[in-house]
Amino acid sequence: MTMNNLEGYTRTFTSFSGADIVASFNGRVIGELQALSYSVAREVAPVYTMGSPDARSFSRGKRGISGSLVFVQFDRDALIEEMHKEYKGAPEIQKIQQYVTNMSGVGSRGSFGLEDQILSGLKSTSSNGANTYGINTWDEQMTKLGYGSTANSGFDDSNLVDFYTPEYADQLMPFNVTISMANEFGQRAGMELYGIQLLNEASGFSVDDVITAKAYTFVARKLKGIQAKDSLKQSGSASAKVSSGQSFTL
Repeated sequence: MTMNNLEGYTRTFTSFSGADIVASFNGRVIGELQALSYSVAREVAPVYTMGSPDARSFSRGKRGISGSLVFVQFDRDALIEEMHKEYKGAPEIQKIQQYVTNMSGVGSRGSFGLEDQILSGLKSTSSNGANTYGINTWDEQMTKLGYGSTANSGFDDSNLVDFYTPEYADQLMPFNVTISMANEFGQRAGMELYGIQLLNEASGFSVDDVITAKAYTFVARKLKGIQAKDSLKQSGSASAKVSSGQSFTL
């Protein structure tokens, strides 16, 4: 067997398993990712004309890309926590504009979110709602924020909102996912999903479940299929006996 034939056979078996694949979300690798699936669907409609029950042609319409992400659930929300982290060179997480009374934590302009206070029973102070919570309290707090803490020219609706770190996965701004593949032979490949927006999330707990998982569904704007990359195979040698008195070197 010649060296050229041997290389032809080794190149034939270039494949990747889940153990060879990592996915990065806007430059952040999330090790808890267990599965990623996607599908591409396109509308195809038949075109009919009078005088024939058969389709004259088929017209192709809109295309949709959707899929799901499954993460192993340890002691944190893997996706949210990782997207909150800051790495040198990685894009910062995009904060969302939201009403101060609907969020917790501190906003970019220093506004303290009041959601936790309202949910925990912040009592309404108005005379007609002294024993009520919820919407009455929300109304009063929003009105106070609009006028601000100082007596100024009047109502300012810019005081009602601030930019906060997302609390739910569906609040994350669109992001890209890069799938990198590399096996023991030095072969590499990769693919990309662009403009992913998360729609739904689901999880659950049971005494019968050994592993707890969290699943998300998403839609995407564009998909770049799997493409081979330059091999990083390092030089090396090994001898193997082919037939009596002959050997070759890898």
